[in-house]
Amino acid sequence: MSDPFTPEKMQIRVCGEPAMEQLGRWLAVSLQAPLVAFLDGALGAGKTTLSRGILRGLGHDGSVKSPTYTVVEPYSVGDVTVYHFDLYRISDPDELELMGIRDYFTATSICLLEWPQNGMGVLPKPDIHLRIEKSDSCRRVLLECLNLRTSSMLHVLRKQIGAAQFESIQVLS
Repeated sequence: MSDPFTPEKMQIRVCGEPAMEQLGRWLAVSLQAPLVAFLDGALGAGKTTLSRGILRGLGHDGSVKSPTYTVVEPYSVGDVTVYHFDLYRISDPDELELMGIRDYFTATSICLLEWPQNGMGVLPKPDIHLRIEKSDSCRRVLLECLNLRTSSMLHVLRKQIGAAQFESIQVLS
């Protein structure tokens, strides 16, 4: 019997919208379908900016709009479909059942879910969980890889951040 997996964590300080988008681009390098990512944070924390960076890093070059009113925006990137969800306006998780949310979680999809707490009980467990907290004029991003498949992401991300020596993105731990 193997040892249970212990989630791996990383804290990153990100200053400014361009830096948040760049962090998303770097994260995208390690993302592979199927994947479920929870993005938590207050209004205006940078969840959609991070999602835009992920989409750009995966190869999407069109516009990326917030799905606040549509709930979900799909993006085809190669043979993967990225579904960007914003569950802010969901008041009852059963609403997600009515829209057929389970159909979005496929072997060829990457699902980015903002406000995942509004869908608890219906959503699958995430592979990664990103929490964005306001910290002075910057943001603190807490990245938690929740399974063995995504844990290698932290090593790749540390190397990217270290190699870039980008002043507005720093690894805290």
